[in-house]
Amino acid sequence: MARKTRTTNTPLDQTRIIQTALQLLDEIGLKELSMNKIANKLQVKTASLYYHIQDKDELMGLLADRISSSMEWPDSSLSWREQLGLWGESFRKVLLSHRDTVDLFNSSIASGYDRLKQVERLYALLSSVGFPDQQVPWVASILKNYVLGFVGEEVRLRLNAEQGAISNAELSERYNQYYSQLPSEEFPTVIRLASYTTNSDWAKEFEFGLNVLTEGLAVKLQ
Repeated sequence: MARKTRTTNTPLDQTRIIQTALQLLDEIGLKELSMNKIANKLQVKTASLYYHIQDKDELMGLLADRISSSMEWPDSSLSWREQLGLWGESFRKVLLSHRDTVDLFNSSIASGYDRLKQVERLYALLSSVGFPDQQVPWVASILKNYVLGFVGEEVRLRLNAEQGAISNAELSERYNQYYSQLPSEEFPTVIRLASYTTNSDWAKEFEFGLNVLTEGLAVKLQ
């Protein structure tokens, strides 16, 4: 007589739900992500998710928190400018690690431990170099918005290339050709700078922009 095999199901918990939600985020994007689709992926009833996550707003916060957990904080022995540069690079890297992260971060407030820990470290760094308490959140917001805005534009242009089934170089060449056909008497500077406008080195451009911000912040401290 054959022995019956017993199947064991992995218990449903918040960690498993978030991991599945991250997988779906990369597969279908933030707009299509729903509690129903997460439940289907997990092969459970949607109602069972609400024992672990209150609603989709909490889900968004938990996803942003999970993504934030992979951020690396720079060595505190470095200068504050170097720390801000490395913080920006780490934040950009994290945002590029999953789909639609810019929209995700913009749609939720920092409420989870890992995301709040990043805020705490940034606030502490800015306070330590002399920014008044009132200005610390302002400066942090300026830096955060720069990274989010940059990555949003970077991803948008990459998606344009992917949707057109062409390489970034080919997309840049198309834009370059368009600019070159503009009336030269009306747009001489746009035409002259077309190759720099349409064929950017993302890493160098990001670093340049962050350096401009930190240089400006240094002036405010004088």
